[in-house]
Amino acid sequence: MRFPQSLEALITEFMKYPGIGRKTAERFALFTIHRMDGESAQAFAAALQNAKAAIHTCPTCGHLTDAERCEICVDPLRDGTRILVVESAKDVFSIEKAGDYRGLYHVLNGALSPINGIGPEELNLKALWPRVQDEHVKEIIVATGATQEGEATAMYIRRILKDTDLLVTRIAYGVPVGANLEFADDATLAKAIQNRRSF
Repeated sequence: MRFPQSLEALITEFMKYPGIGRKTAERFALFTIHRMDGESAQAFAAALQNAKAAIHTCPTCGHLTDAERCEICVDPLRDGTRILVVESAKDVFSIEKAGDYRGLYHVLNGALSPINGIGPEELNLKALWPRVQDEHVKEIIVATGATQEGEATAMYIRRILKDTDLLVTRIAYGVPVGANLEFADDATLAKAIQNRRSF
């Protein structure tokens, strides 16, 4: 039996979310129609429209904000000598949740992937170059993913900045805290050994 056309359209929209397949999209759509009352459905639709209208990227760092500039860029207590470069706003939220880093960020909104047509021009790199010329900035920490695209992006940034006085560092990768070595894959173990430090 086929779903009604309007319900099928809702299922199709839910399937556009990353990691959401047909079955999960059907559950979301049926819950929205069957379990949400009219007021809740309207509140959900309004929240979605409001977020879409209000959220934009910070013109300084590229992070998500509903203000003129994001709260990190305007925070006078942040360490302005360090900029941590990440691929997405989700990375900023993850690092902030950890609570250790108190510097600034720069969000690239992707990673270099020539095979997918993503070159330097498609990333938020143009806004990074003026920031690194600020005399207060001493270190650029590249925190792109440990993927082929993330590594290529890190190498590109390092190459561009090699003739500057900036300290350009890369975050370490390796065995997660609390993990047993026997369960770590070869690449993770190799990275852990390469990124060893004295203690």
